[in-house]
Amino acid sequence: MRLSLDPDRCQGHGRCYGLAPELFDSDEAGHCVLLVTEVPPDTEAAAKDGVANCPEQALSIQS
Repeated sequence: MRLSLDPDRCQGHGRCYGLAPELFDSDEAGHCVLLVTEVPPDTEAAAKDGVANCPEQALSIQS
């Protein structure tokens, strides 16, 4: 499973890094930063939660 971010769509709501801080972080403006692109198997559920809760759909998962 691979994470992808469209930084132009991110508005900095912080839901992703609030739900999965092991996968997502924020930059100085509060916008999402991916900590990993290849999701470890034990964090797949957290990755899906972070992606599903992005109001701008800036995050996606590729198999």
